[in-house]
Amino acid sequence: MSSTPLLDRIADPAALRALPRAELPTLARELRQFVLSSVAMTGGHLSSNLGTIELTLALHYVYDTPRDRIVWDVGHQTYAHKILTGRRAAMDKLRMRGGPSGFPRRSESEFDTFGTAHSSTSISAALGMAVAARLQHAERHVVAVIGDGAMSAGMAFEALNNAGTADANLLVVLNDNDMSISEPVGAFNQHLAKVLASRFYNTVRRGGKEMLSRLPPVRELAKRAEEHFKGMVLPGTLFEEFGFNYIGPIDGHDLDVLVRTLQNVRALKGPQFLHVVTRKGQGYGRAEADPILYHGVSRFDPQVGYAPKPAARPTYSDVFGDWLCDTARADPRLVGITPAMREGSGMVRFSQQFPGRYFDVGIAEQHAVTFAAGLACEGMLPVVAIYSTFLQRAYDQLIHDVALQHLPVTFAIDRAGIVGADGATHLGAFDLSYLRCIPNMTVMAPSDENECRQMLTTAFELGTPAAVRYPRGAGPGVALAAERKALPVGKGEIRRAAQGKPRVAILAFGAPLAAALAAGETLDATVANMRFVKPLDEALVLELARTHRRLVTVEENVVAGGAGSAVAECLAAHGIEVPLVHLGLPDAFIDHGDPAGLLAEAGLDAAGIVAAIERASHADPGQVVTLAAARRDQGAA
Repeated sequence: MSSTPLLDRIADPAALRALPRAELPTLARELRQFVLSSVAMTGGHLSSNLGTIELTLALHYVYDTPRDRIVWDVGHQTYAHKILTGRRAAMDKLRMRGGPSGFPRRSESEFDTFGTAHSSTSISAALGMAVAARLQHAERHVVAVIGDGAMSAGMAFEALNNAGTADANLLVVLNDNDMSISEPVGAFNQHLAKVLASRFYNTVRRGGKEMLSRLPPVRELAKRAEEHFKGMVLPGTLFEEFGFNYIGPIDGHDLDVLVRTLQNVRALKGPQFLHVVTRKGQGYGRAEADPILYHGVSRFDPQVGYAPKPAARPTYSDVFGDWLCDTARADPRLVGITPAMREGSGMVRFSQQFPGRYFDVGIAEQHAVTFAAGLACEGMLPVVAIYSTFLQRAYDQLIHDVALQHLPVTFAIDRAGIVGADGATHLGAFDLSYLRCIPNMTVMAPSDENECRQMLTTAFELGTPAAVRYPRGAGPGVALAAERKALPVGKGEIRRAAQGKPRVAILAFGAPLAAALAAGETLDATVANMRFVKPLDEALVLELARTHRRLVTVEENVVAGGAGSAVAECLAAHGIEVPLVHLGLPDAFIDHGDPAGLLAEAGLDAAGIVAAIERASHADPGQVVTLAAARRDQGAA
């Protein structure tokens, strides 16, 4: 017998399928250890990936991937999938610049059949693939793997509702990692699952239905009897009502049961629903005991365990969490809402101190926003804590249910701008553009921690729809004022006045202010902290335009439609012509990598701002210069 580890012999799923089934448990142990060691070295999602080792092996063992399609919901449980599909050698650069993404990505591998990172999209995408296979007369199978958390989103149920009548061969695997199989029902349900998945059972079932279809009263009686029996022993009646054949629950860590069940399911036609129970952190005791702590980790020693290093200074999320608790004590009308982002949004302490006013609505961003609107209609003052990239999913609700009705809902928008290792799928680059075009909205961007606290108070006290957007991580380290103080709405401030003849004025929106101030020192430029994107401080813009030869806008948002565009629109409306330089994020999806490096590459560090202004000084005086145009000029030179 070869002493070479089995994992070293698996270059792709074809090699996996060549193994005897008896060797799969050994491979699972090696794969689990590799995932643990790899994530400990790079950081990333750990608990979810340890929980899907056996399921990943079984799916690639039974299905002929990539010819057969597997769509992974969210995708933060696909490290084993990446390792088995030719990317093992690159895992030491996971979520780093030039390395694999932390999520499935079509451009990365043919085995990543659909790019995912936002929740609850898998069933819709997989159904589309299954219908395409039917229309193309292609003999391939399609599987959607979705977690129990992702099933809380309405989109998943919309897809289930459609799939039940779409005449397509689709398997939905529910990876249920929030419960365990109890002793009294475990063995029975595994046996029943194998029976329900067998060809014999389904042949008899179809034949019986055809025969009974000629006798409607008897057919209805038989259908009800079957439903009542399954309802007593299985939690699948709901999925049967959607038109799926429900199978399970089965132990998602028992490879023999998984493989045999999947082999039976693979032979079935129509929509199938397989309920698989797994455990987050499986095989690593510390992650099993605290799967939330080990959900997303930075580098750590597996022998010692993971302990997040205390931040040198509070993050913006911490600032928000403290403000939320302080304001809730002062105003009983405040309620806090999150779409399954309690830890990431800094709401843990609020949830403990004000449990009656804390609402985690699950992965349901649309519902979160309209739920807040309903609360606001009845005199409450809801605060919705949400990531920039996730608020995109509730855009219609933001417009129709909140802004149109002019309701006092405060949006605390975390992860604005570049997000680092999470990459393009979590990029918060569009919120200034998509928010400022909405009537009745007030939009603010703090430049430091204290300003963030002040803006949250401003938004909360406005009595109208308002948003405060702030980046991931810590700010520049500005001390927080003890009192809760609102800012004058729509008013910016001069943070640096040019010492010599005023030539350039830099208008900074939010976090880039620190880099703008450093650039201002180098160039002896005036620097304004604009604070408000909407309403824009037009008086300040016009004054700077009259007293300076060039204006430069800086924002950690896409240039198109962003804060710089607001400045240009203001100048045009007043008939003022002045050379403009718009600096912001490029018209592209920014990959994962070190945040500071990504900002520098986008030209949003001090050196980049200085270089862009110097290049613009040699351009046509009447030209509006964007970062992309400046790069083109630099390349031509």
